[in-house]
Amino acid sequence: MTLSTLFDVNTQLTFYGAYHSNKVNVLIHIICVPILLWTFQVLASELPIPSFVPTVHYTINEYLRFDLNVSAIHAGLYIAYYFILEPVAAILYAPQLTLSLLTATAFSHGSGHISQAAILHGVCWIAQFLGHGLAEKRAPALLDNLIGAVVLAPFFVHLELLFGLGYRPALHKRIQNETGKEITRIRKAQGERKRAAAKFS
Repeated sequence: MTLSTLFDVNTQLTFYGAYHSNKVNVLIHIICVPILLWTFQVLASELPIPSFVPTVHYTINEYLRFDLNVSAIHAGLYIAYYFILEPVAAILYAPQLTLSLLTATAFSHGSGHISQAAILHGVCWIAQFLGHGLAEKRAPALLDNLIGAVVLAPFFVHLELLFGLGYRPALHKRIQNETGKEITRIRKAQGERKRAAAKFS
């Protein structure tokens, strides 16, 4: 993946969409990805930050809290990347990401938060792997592009919901067409590898 394609919304969504074309699998991701992000934010709140990062704590109420920690930095980097890919969609996603961060940070100050978040995180990963194996019948994208798959997942789910509401139909149609071509290319390559393997078996 080149630097230019890293910031190209068509390339990135086509890559991710090629691994998430089955409706059941997409639904599983719509449910699980936000939970995975939230539980990651809970767990990452325990990670140390560099000494040069200022200490910032702000409590809104017992359910909403901001700490300048790894989770906050992670959220900032994600939303910046999403803004480069698709500015309007990123702005629409920002409130959801902020709410996830604030609630996760507040939850991280409670007792037993690590074990609870870790269990929920693991369950969601298992559900997604089952979605790929049983519904999509393909290995998940992270086996081909770990960074792209993990970073894109929350934004892909967000865009799937926006597309369902009529957001940028031309972009949606273009991504669908390119995804279809990519799936055909992948299946053709898989078929050729199987035939080649059969010749030497």
